Amino acid sequence: MDIREAIRDKKRIVIKVGSSSIQHQETGGLDYIKLEVLVREICNLRNQGKEVVLVTSGAIAVGKRAVRLGEDDDPIAVKQACAAIGQARLMMTYQKIFAEYNHVAAQILMTKNTIVDPLNRLNAHNTFSELLKLGAVPIVNENDTVATYEIRFGDNDTLSAIVAALVDADLLILLSDIDGLYTDDPNQNPDARFISYVDELTEDLYHMGKGTTGSSVGTGGMNTKLQAAKIATSAGVDMIIANADDMRIIHRIMDGRKYGTFFKAHKDENFYLADYVNAMEQV
Repeated sequence: MDIREAIRDKKRIVIKVGSSSIQHQETGGLDYIKLEVLVREICNLRNQGKEVVLVTSGAIAVGKRAVRLGEDDDPIAVKQACAAIGQARLMMTYQKIFAEYNHVAAQILMTKNTIVDPLNRLNAHNTFSELLKLGAVPIVNENDTVATYEIRFGDNDTLSAIVAALVDADLLILLSDIDGLYTDDPNQNPDARFISYVDELTEDLYHMGKGTTGSSVGTGGMNTKLQAAKIATSAGVDMIIANADDMRIIHRIMDGRKYGTFFKAHKDENFYLADYVNAMEQV
């Protein structure tokens, strides 16, 4: 069976969406049409009997808009206050849309301490497992309200890979503002070539992952996505980077169609999630 066609049989999927993928670039306001399509796609996967975890960014940006703050750098306390406001609004929106399709959403907020502490990690794993058994869709974000530099994951690309490893997912889909992995930044270099399949992560590929992002609200560039790929594939999870411009790309990927860059899993028998988290460079 073709490696893409085998995606149809994946049962547990983690989907990550970034801030820029669910907001209007001009205003920073939530893009309700894209959110509605995203939720509908997830609910359709649930109706097929698949288990889905959603990792979503956007809390700080939503909070800033609610209290009419600009995009300038703010003290950490201001960002944390905005996260508290924005996270509530973001979850309320997700809850309402999921309810329209008769599905239940649940909120899980994490910091690095959730993973590096063995008891916290076990509790998180058990919570995810029970929620999925209950048929709920866990919606995950970093707990920006309490996280400081020392206990941050840094971005939700990394967080989504950690969640995929934690829940023993079959597939991680990173939805971003780029089609996938290129040999260079396609926004700067018109000769950059698209890479549709990565069998193994090499140093050459890491050099391609420049820490740039085309968004003023997101934090993760291609470098963080390659770090996510390292965690996911080492944990035995296949990963795809794809463009979030049209959220219907989710069912196209799940149908086995060749969208995005596919990273093949190579499970490392010595993989230990807490070690990876402890060794992460701060982004």
